Amino acid sequence: MQIAAAPALSFLAPPPRPLCPSSSSSSFRRTNSNGTPNFLFSSSSTNDRTSLFSPPLPAKRLLCRPPSGKYIREDYVVKKLSADEIQKLVKEERKVPLIIDFYATWCGPCILMAQEIEMLAVEYESNALVVKVDTDDEYEFARDMQVRGLPTVYFIPPNPNKDAVRAEGLIPIQMMRDIIDNEM
Repeated sequence: MQIAAAPALSFLAPPPRPLCPSSSSSSFRRTNSNGTPNFLFSSSSTNDRTSLFSPPLPAKRLLCRPPSGKYIREDYVVKKLSADEIQKLVKEERKVPLIIDFYATWCGPCILMAQEIEMLAVEYESNALVVKVDTDDEYEFARDMQVRGLPTVYFIPPNPNKDAVRAEGLIPIQMMRDIIDNEM
């Protein structure tokens, strides 16, 4: 009795998808300050530099322009404020709770929670004031507020006799709703 050989499995990756949905496929060439091409952004297919020990490498091409790194836009409901503006909001009399989101542009959980914070601000637009503080721009203020991990969200009630609620880390939107509805 002969045993048939099993077919060889192929672990080939699917063809790569384009990273940017732009319709133009042209890349742009950048040069250094001395006029020589910057091969990191070069559109040529091979590198002009040669080495005795290694073959020429293909030049890297920039597929699309990188994002600006800021997660605050003009049309967002949540506004980025400075430390002085936050302190004025805390000291003045308010009828609604103040929610302060301490974030950083390089923080992955902050980026994930930014959408939930924005949805919360839209949902509680007339019942709460939601603002953001970039900890890279306002380092001393974040240190004074004892922000040790990111994201950190402070829920400050309008009544100065009540204590503020502090939440650190990625928290679900329902938990934020419960804090606003029950604790404020």
